[in-house]
Amino acid sequence: MLFLGYNHCMNQKRETIRRRVFDIIQIGNRSDLASRSFDIFIVITILLNIIVTFLQTFKTLAPLHPAFDAIETVTILIFCVEYALRIWTSRYLFPGESPWTCVRKFLLSYVGIIDLLTILPFFFLSGFVAFRMFRVVRIFHLFRINANYDSFNVIKSVIYEKRNQLASSVFIIFVLILAASMCMYSAENEAQPEYFQNAFSGIWWSVSALLTVGYGDIYPITTLGRILAIIISFLGVGVVAIPTGIISAGFVEQYSKAANSTVSLEMGTSSVVVDIDSSWIGHSVEEIREGFHCIIILIQRGDAVFMPSESYRVALKDALIVYHEKEN
Repeated sequence: MLFLGYNHCMNQKRETIRRRVFDIIQIGNRSDLASRSFDIFIVITILLNIIVTFLQTFKTLAPLHPAFDAIETVTILIFCVEYALRIWTSRYLFPGESPWTCVRKFLLSYVGIIDLLTILPFFFLSGFVAFRMFRVVRIFHLFRINANYDSFNVIKSVIYEKRNQLASSVFIIFVLILAASMCMYSAENEAQPEYFQNAFSGIWWSVSALLTVGYGDIYPITTLGRILAIIISFLGVGVVAIPTGIISAGFVEQYSKAANSTVSLEMGTSSVVVDIDSSWIGHSVEEIREGFHCIIILIQRGDAVFMPSESYRVALKDALIVYHEKEN
């Protein structure tokens, strides 16, 4: 009995530590000194790592490369520790799931993939040019700096909510690029076989024409080719405007929602503070809307107040403005 009691006590202590580590590295609470200090420390580490990565490309700074290598090693080790801790605490990101499912979901998440691709090149792939390019992935760590604040969150919300329309516009651009490449190959192959050897050779020209860049290194010289180039260039102006219009409309919608939600608390809305017993902890805004028939309008986390995206997950001590839907 004493042994079982000791084990239970140790398990409770381990879970308390795990929960505290999760609050520090995942929640990003400005009112928590440890969490705030960790955020600042990670931001400095990310910036230092990226700066060193850039400076290592300067041959004139070759005498300083040993120091750069040492800084890179230290920062990568910090990323490794952070990555391990995020895996260890992943069960709190996905409550109700099995431990292995939580780990798998984290590893396949945006943060998990970026963290892994940041670490791998340093240990295993430094000898291959193609794999060394994965070091560029470190720059995407910068997205984590503003991840929980309104300006960055609006951008995420717009892209997420307009993902279907953006995917459709990208598909249209892809089809037009292929069509333009085939047309230009047919018109220019005989006149310029060195530039338009096959349909794939025309893709470079079609991309620069449709996206209105026009480098001028490859251009049509036949009458038919020039007529097609005029038509394709006009189509390019419209193609570029499609995703731009979608994103612009999305920003207008997001800021309109934010303005309307902050004017007044209409009938059916309430203020909620997430406590330790809440069943909402770890669930996304979309899951809460579908499972509890509640729309989260605003979230206050520490000093930051923002409108959450559908994929945003509620955490302990979040203050929420919630609209309660009427069930049919």
